[in-house]
Amino acid sequence: MQQDIHDGGPGADRHSADPARGIPAQRRHVPAEAAPEAPHPGGRAARRRARTARRTRRRRVLKWTGGLAAFALVAGCGGAYYAYQHFNNNITAVKVQLGDEAERPKPAGDALNILVIGTDSREGLGREYGDEGSSGHADTTLLFHIAKDRSNATALSIPRDLMVPVPDCQAPDGKAIPGTARTMFNNSLGQEGRDPGCTWKTVEKVTGIRVDHFVMVNFDAVKTLSTAVGGVEVCAAKDINDPDSHLRMSKGRHVVQGDEALAFVRTRHAVGLGGDLTRIPLQQQFISSMIRSVKSSDTLTNPAKLWKLADSATKALTVDSGIGSVDKLKDLALDVSKVDTGKITFATVPVLDDPADENRLVLKQPDAAQLFSMVGGDRSLTGPAAGAETPAASAPAAAPAASGSAAPTAAAAAVDAKELRVTVRNGTGTPGQAQRTVDRLVAKGYAKAATAANAPVAATTSVSHPAGKAAEAAALATALGLPADAVKADPKLGARDGLVLVLGKDAPAAAAAAEAAAAPVASEAPKDLQRVQADDIDACAK
Repeated sequence: MQQDIHDGGPGADRHSADPARGIPAQRRHVPAEAAPEAPHPGGRAARRRARTARRTRRRRVLKWTGGLAAFALVAGCGGAYYAYQHFNNNITAVKVQLGDEAERPKPAGDALNILVIGTDSREGLGREYGDEGSSGHADTTLLFHIAKDRSNATALSIPRDLMVPVPDCQAPDGKAIPGTARTMFNNSLGQEGRDPGCTWKTVEKVTGIRVDHFVMVNFDAVKTLSTAVGGVEVCAAKDINDPDSHLRMSKGRHVVQGDEALAFVRTRHAVGLGGDLTRIPLQQQFISSMIRSVKSSDTLTNPAKLWKLADSATKALTVDSGIGSVDKLKDLALDVSKVDTGKITFATVPVLDDPADENRLVLKQPDAAQLFSMVGGDRSLTGPAAGAETPAASAPAAAPAASGSAAPTAAAAAVDAKELRVTVRNGTGTPGQAQRTVDRLVAKGYAKAATAANAPVAATTSVSHPAGKAAEAAALATALGLPADAVKADPKLGARDGLVLVLGKDAPAAAAAAEAAAAPVASEAPKDLQRVQADDIDACAK
């Protein structure tokens, strides 16, 4: 049937073919409407037979072209299915173990908190990047908060050198991994078999913000993703020559991809003060520029570039099982894409030099708690300039604070938590509660908190203090969400003694939930907060 209509059959004169249709001239069909019907020999019956034959041929043509359309539709569906399976097979998903739900921060509701972990794993990368074969640490970490109404987003950079408590966690093979009371944040991944779930739990403990999902990328991801979008524009405020990261860049604007992009986000010794804190703004600049590139019309209207980007992204990412499919990653990407670039704020968690080690960092309180309160309370950092004073009305004197939130009274804010000794005794009757509380206190800045012998089982939790330390005891009670009557003076304690926290049966889980639920949310950013908007095209590496 195809030959009857389109071929010309064996022996047809192919040189006389119609170039527009590919149909030999002597076999072209002229529709009845295009030429008057000539008298047909044989009379009226013969003419009817001829018209019937022509209609039959037209139906055959329609059936054949309809078959082609159906075939194209099936092929299109098959192509979509192929793409779906292709991208699904690219994704690496990990099921994380987060432990007791009651000990986690309260859910974020319709807001989304995504933990983005940049690991410095060298597995499979040879010697080019040093530390060959290292399983990697949590080298670059951002907590990406997307507002519940999708009007804004905040990305908090957590320094790798920050000293934090790493909680007990579980390896993928089920092995229990004991926590550490105080270690560098980047040790929350890779060390002693810790997986991204350990970093996830650490971030929740330190910030008091519930994490919904994680996304992990390695060195290779920076190279492939920057190449997939056709390069990422960055800026250097001065010439950079860093032999450690292999970055050589003249002053001015550049478009980087591949190895040069990786060198840019890794460099630190040739910018600022030469540490991790001066590398973070470079990474924020790079990610902001990549977001602008991905959301640009040049990317979104280019099918080849979109395919390359999707292929690179799905190969580069390791995610939790909750978003371990193309459909779920697509939904997550759509949520992010709803946020205007000018409403995405990058900020660094406020820190100070660690008094015990100038090469390490500790949280700057109450600034860090204030920032965590804003993000956890779904408050945007896009708005009033950093450094604006927090209105007194936003922090009622008698209100308990959230987990990790700023102390609500002037007296509490004046307390130097890191120098205050706090002894924690377990009177709950449940093993392990004292150490968990110490971990929370250290995360809140009480660096000298420590456990002691168990106390007799008590119904309620109390804070005892020596004479002259009532304000410190009140601040501790506030930090733990305890009522004012939990504080009491103890004449047996001397002037050199610290505070004694005795945990009662009301302490586990309920205390954490109560302090989070009752807390006022900070309404302004802390002073001197390092931050940059994702649409700031003038940001430069200094």
